[in-house]
Amino acid sequence: MLEQNKWMKKVHRLCPYLDTINRQVLDFDFEKLCSVSLSRINVYACLVCGKYFQGRGTNTHAYTHSVAESHHVFLNLQTLKFYCLPDNYEIVDSSLDDIKYVLNPTFTPKHVGQLDTCDKRSRAIDGTLYLPGIVGLNNIKANDYCNVILQALSNVTPLRDYFLDERNYAKVKRPPGDSVFLLVQRFGELMRKLWNPRNFKAHVSPHEMLQAVVLWSGKKFQFTEQGDPIDFLSWFLNSLHRALNGKKSRHSSIVYKTFMGSMRVKTRKIPPVELDEKQRYSLLCTDEYAEHVSESPFLYLTCDLPPPPLFKDEVMENIIPQVSLYSLLTKFNNESEKEYKTYKENFMKRFEITQLPPYLILYIKRFTKNTFFVEKNPTIVNFPVKNVDFGDILTPEVKAAHKNTSYDLIANIVHDGEPNKGTYRVHVLKQGNSKWYEMQDLHVSDILPQMITLTEAYIQIYKLRTDR
Repeated sequence: MLEQNKWMKKVHRLCPYLDTINRQVLDFDFEKLCSVSLSRINVYACLVCGKYFQGRGTNTHAYTHSVAESHHVFLNLQTLKFYCLPDNYEIVDSSLDDIKYVLNPTFTPKHVGQLDTCDKRSRAIDGTLYLPGIVGLNNIKANDYCNVILQALSNVTPLRDYFLDERNYAKVKRPPGDSVFLLVQRFGELMRKLWNPRNFKAHVSPHEMLQAVVLWSGKKFQFTEQGDPIDFLSWFLNSLHRALNGKKSRHSSIVYKTFMGSMRVKTRKIPPVELDEKQRYSLLCTDEYAEHVSESPFLYLTCDLPPPPLFKDEVMENIIPQVSLYSLLTKFNNESEKEYKTYKENFMKRFEITQLPPYLILYIKRFTKNTFFVEKNPTIVNFPVKNVDFGDILTPEVKAAHKNTSYDLIANIVHDGEPNKGTYRVHVLKQGNSKWYEMQDLHVSDILPQMITLTEAYIQIYKLRTDR
């Protein structure tokens, strides 16, 4: 009992060391593990030097650090409680709330509702101004292909709003021992950091998010070597969907609700060319060579670029070919046929979109891989930034079932440079002020919409207009 009273006296004391806290060095973006023992259990952050240490009892790493360096104020990264060491008492002081908020930003429904109408800038500790949501991401080594996807997805309103409120996915049940749900939690944490109006720094490091990606992709996606954003996007959306217990139906997860559309694929087999007319005709009458129809959901549409010209023009300059976005979309109008070759057989396919999603992702296929090398198609795609009407490629029956078919561009991912060595950047529309921003890792700058259309677009996200 005496011990308990002695401990009670140690709680809620004013601390004389609060002025030693250095907010400039605090960085909660990295993995919460002790810098000495590498343990994740009972980790404290030293608020003087920013390092993480385990425990706070006598002989623990935090206690030893406190005595050796005369650093006295620590934060428990799990319970969000502050302590003074080596005296070991809890500090309760409202002046520390900003540190708690940076470690774990929270958003009220009212705050979330105002994100797309507000364009107020925030000021970091070093005086840098930044726009919440339009925040640079640290490139640890070669993770720009992940950064552009994460920055683009953080501006998709329904997805962002869902992940900003932890209560939306706090009750998702996963089988015992299955920790893929960590991916959902890390993505939620990253969203809250990107949209935090009270950040200490004007950029965020996606370190913990990427570690979860490396782990759950079985090291398919690394942050030490360049990858392809479309592979990452496809894997990431499907993994999030599964981790949220999503099923095949459109409304089973926020991912499918936001991005899922559907199409009809009509496939017919082509008879071998060496056969004569009569044999070909008899084959075409069989069931094997008849046209087969299948329903196929999609999270993104793949647009094929026409092959670039092989020759240079008379001034010996390379011609930069151009193509209209609308001509790429004719692939999905139920009339254009495209040939697909397998090892043994050839097929002709027609695509008919039957359901447009609220947010439509287009993937413009720039790279072709063969046995020896990867080639990049430099064709510029001409696209309007606003009011792209997808109704022209729908059949009259499908179009009649859609109230709206026009979309506005909200994100545009670009590849620059050589096929194997290039870099990625993303253009994002900030809906609060209707301005466009270019983000390449930590660098964020304004950009005119006219400049976006001149880039080698690779992945685009469009938002359905509902104002008509």
